[in-house]
Amino acid sequence: MKTEIVSYNPATGAELGRVPLASEQDYERTAELASRTFERWRMLPAPQRGEIVREIGDELRKAKGELGRLVTLEAGKIIAEGQGEVQEMIDVASFAAGLSRQLYGLTMPSERPGHRMYEQWHPLGPVGVITAFNFPAAVWAWNALIAMVCGDTVIWKPSLKTPLCAVEVQRICGGVLARHGWEGVLNLAIGEDQVVGERMIRDPRLPLISATGSVRMGKHIAPVVAARLGRTLLELGGNNGVIVMDDAAPDLVVRAVLFGAVGTAGQRCTSIRRLFLQRGCAAKIAEKLIAAYKQIRIGDPVDKATLMGPLIDGEAVANMMRGIETIKAQGGEVLYGGRRLDGCFVEPTIVRSRADMPVVKEEIFAPVLHVIEFDTLDQAIAWHNDVPQGLSSAIFTDSVKGAEFFLSARGSDCGIANVNIGTSGAEIGGAFGGEKETGGGRESGSDAWKAYMRRQTVTVNYSGQMPLAQGIRFDL
Repeated sequence: MKTEIVSYNPATGAELGRVPLASEQDYERTAELASRTFERWRMLPAPQRGEIVREIGDELRKAKGELGRLVTLEAGKIIAEGQGEVQEMIDVASFAAGLSRQLYGLTMPSERPGHRMYEQWHPLGPVGVITAFNFPAAVWAWNALIAMVCGDTVIWKPSLKTPLCAVEVQRICGGVLARHGWEGVLNLAIGEDQVVGERMIRDPRLPLISATGSVRMGKHIAPVVAARLGRTLLELGGNNGVIVMDDAAPDLVVRAVLFGAVGTAGQRCTSIRRLFLQRGCAAKIAEKLIAAYKQIRIGDPVDKATLMGPLIDGEAVANMMRGIETIKAQGGEVLYGGRRLDGCFVEPTIVRSRADMPVVKEEIFAPVLHVIEFDTLDQAIAWHNDVPQGLSSAIFTDSVKGAEFFLSARGSDCGIANVNIGTSGAEIGGAFGGEKETGGGRESGSDAWKAYMRRQTVTVNYSGQMPLAQGIRFDL
């Protein structure tokens, strides 16, 4: 059993640091602390909890430069994306602080005279948060800062590929809590799956497990948590498609696809994987896209001129190369890229594919873009929806009719559907998540806060009588 984890810079291969791994006893102490602290934290008025979260946002603002650089060093994101991830945390803190005064219930009319009926929301309990390497800080914030204002405590199991980001986030946010005497609200458990992960998902003290990662991981977590009648909030695979109609603006399409397919080296759950081009515009868009790919600056993400950094590790590179070979074996053609470069660097890749190729239904977690030509919007939507995943989607068109059809119940089957904008870059104000094998979870905006609370329906009888509902009589 390992006692520590080594963090490497994926751009250089250099060791960044070492972090001790939690043991079974460490996890038990952490879970006990989170449970004890929850008993007190849930009684602090929500606006006061929100004020503490607001202060966390202030500290993140001060640390944006250094924390963003750490994300770049450890996760391989370019500088702009590393900074953007921290900004997303700051935005979530602002959202959560406002939310602390808006945890609304409903009032419903009672059918019985002299009765009042309403619903209210209470804190759920300690929440387990499992995050992936590609967003080593922001996804935790989506969950933890919302859970905090809801009155929950949090236990965080980060990816072992980006432990230093987790340590620094915990230091910053934990420092704010310590100033207020609230140690134990946010807790960190960096450990192996069999030691920490399995204990978290099986722990009855954690009524909710929020997990971001692969479909394989989600299919393991969901039945384990369900067996103890716990809740899950799952954010899993994405195989995101963009439909481009003949009337779309070519330059708009190319800019959106370039960022969506190449940003974070294609390692986002919202990365564009499939590009459906109507035949009338297909050749022109493909030509422009290849020209744009040729201009992408690949290199160390610390360099501000870089547009695409490395994949996270050698295993990710090998998976991409296997994926490209599978595409070729099934009849696909590489139009651009596809080569492995030094270290963990690769060329972003465009392939001409067919919708019926089995590999098109798989998520290759790398900068590999399938280009598929279609004739009609009906055909494109059918192909778009014919994959197991259902996270993010988009259409580019100047037709109101086409856009509205894409957004209708017969259109995109994803949790996110955009018009004339790519699949990535979701704002924190809208609930984030997807359907089918993406897991069905929703995080951050809208009413996603309800996942972190329990609903209670209340009836107050002030009539002095005891009438029953549905007109039932039960008189002695």
